[in-house]
Amino acid sequence: MDFLDRFAVPNPSIAIYASMVAIGLTVVAIFAGLTYFKKWGYLWREWLTTVDHKRIGIMYLISALIMLFRGGVDAIMMRAQLAVPDNKLMDAQHYNEVFSTHGVIMLLFMAMPFIFAFMNYLVPLQIGARDVAFPRLNALSFWLFFFGAMLLNISFVVGGSPDAGWTSYFPLAGNELSPSVGTNYYMFAIQISGLGSLMTGINMITTIIKMRAPSMTLMKMPMFTWSTLVTNLIVVTVFPVLTVALAMGSMDRLFGTHFFTTTNGGMDMLWANLFWVWGHPEVYILVLPAFGLYSEIISTFAGRNLYGYKSMVASMVIISALSCLVWAHHFFTMGQGPTANSFFSITTMAISVPTGVKMFNWLFTLWKGKIRFTVPMLYSIGFIPLFVIGGMTGVMLAMSAADYQYHNTMFLVAHFHNVIIPGVVFAMLAGLTYYWPKMFGFMLNERIGKWAFWLLSIGFCLAFFPMYITGLDGQARRMYTYSEATGYGTLNMVSFVGAGIMAISFAIIVYNVYYSVRYSPRNISADPWDARSLEWATHTPVPEYNFAITPNVASSQAFWDTKKKGHELFSGELEKIHMPNNSGVPFIMGAIFFVWGFSFIFSLWIPAIISTIAILACLVLRSFEVDHGRYISVKEIEETEIKLRGVN
Repeated sequence: MDFLDRFAVPNPSIAIYASMVAIGLTVVAIFAGLTYFKKWGYLWREWLTTVDHKRIGIMYLISALIMLFRGGVDAIMMRAQLAVPDNKLMDAQHYNEVFSTHGVIMLLFMAMPFIFAFMNYLVPLQIGARDVAFPRLNALSFWLFFFGAMLLNISFVVGGSPDAGWTSYFPLAGNELSPSVGTNYYMFAIQISGLGSLMTGINMITTIIKMRAPSMTLMKMPMFTWSTLVTNLIVVTVFPVLTVALAMGSMDRLFGTHFFTTTNGGMDMLWANLFWVWGHPEVYILVLPAFGLYSEIISTFAGRNLYGYKSMVASMVIISALSCLVWAHHFFTMGQGPTANSFFSITTMAISVPTGVKMFNWLFTLWKGKIRFTVPMLYSIGFIPLFVIGGMTGVMLAMSAADYQYHNTMFLVAHFHNVIIPGVVFAMLAGLTYYWPKMFGFMLNERIGKWAFWLLSIGFCLAFFPMYITGLDGQARRMYTYSEATGYGTLNMVSFVGAGIMAISFAIIVYNVYYSVRYSPRNISADPWDARSLEWATHTPVPEYNFAITPNVASSQAFWDTKKKGHELFSGELEKIHMPNNSGVPFIMGAIFFVWGFSFIFSLWIPAIISTIAILACLVLRSFEVDHGRYISVKEIEETEIKLRGVN
């Protein structure tokens, strides 16, 4: 019975038992549906074994949307708990688990795959490449992310969820104060997923540097590709730090080492430093690709070239450098001294300068433009004032003396969400709507999309602006309840109403997808938005090889040059195209990593050893495998081009 006890949820509730039943029924329904419709073979051939960057991007996108709603449920539960004083909806332990899981899921398992979805789908198209540099590594990156996410998501029904916050500070995350396996889930799920993110970073940098069309210099790359390059330079710089920190934390919990303990030579602040050396650049890992998406969308719907292209590139590079020099602003209240506080205060405020440059670039792009207020453009324009408010409150937090008032209050929660939701979520929804026709061959309904935008914007303001007031009035973050005497009840109820409106807006987005799948016309052109960059120059649906002929690029607005200036984008003769073969090894390795992580979480040493050997065996198999890919013949290309020209 002792063996089985470790798998039990420490704090069971009706909600958790209902979740167990729901998960079981969902799994049975999926298996039954695949069997009934005889789709197992299709699923394996077309998706589970694919190395096509476009399909991998779509799988990232679907995963991110699922995680968005998973994390959103946690958010609604938290706002419901705090809606009224002395609420008994959740106890302290359950609340700790909910806000810990919410942070991890939203940042690492929703926002990260969302940006990787666009990177995977768009970058090869924007630079005129056939695929990414390492297609099989790309597939492995996705499956490591996916199985890492699944590992974390089973925690609340098997063994218990993380409860030490999304930052998982030691000694709170140590065995003494977090005796359940919840923090083990945190360590291994993020470790596995983080390895996939690091591989993606290496892959994207190599792809952009080595696989651009011959005529595309660095200063002719579209802005989203530039943002991807800069972002992944940050990824390969800081994700190894997280990998090391998680390995050390895992050893503290499983093997009794003392890296982060408060005894025997350990340093709990070492975890905080290592975490934020990764954690604060992670914010820019999320925001910079969003800036790239906004640049593409604003340029398209303003009908103008992006203003200040070189200054936009320079500002992203400066932001990436400064992002690695600000981590200790999280320690202003921890006694590190005036010299350190002053240095990190200055570097934190300095980031606002290149960010402000980008704001003016977008505004000058809009100036005298023929603006079309489509759904992607509404998100892009709405982002600017909301993000500026979040940035201004960030400058307030950057003042180390004032931070003693703001730190650990709801003011900080409001600031963070005021940056991330307009800066990332709005961008992802704008990009989703903008690139949906390229991905799926039909457009999302504009009228329904505008309803979703306005409700999301109104709900966002109602949900988070009151937190600035309650935070300044002293409401602490991470507290699961408060007394009526504090006077926080009214504003917290407003926040709950705002969160409910946001939930309605996301439900409308889901309805929009359903409605558009059923009723949107399929006879759209390959360029429904009258766009400017290279990804719109290929067919819809995009053929496996992306471009029949490698494009000849004249500027960062290559497709616009073709339409308006008569530039010949595709010249030359058709030639056979080399493409990689599909492989089931990345999926199998991801599944093995899932078993490996689960085994370490529960100290199941025999399965852990077997899965470790299996991972090494997969690596050895790949090392000795002879796979030179395959060629698509000129005849096949001609047939595909004729067919797709008929569609478009």
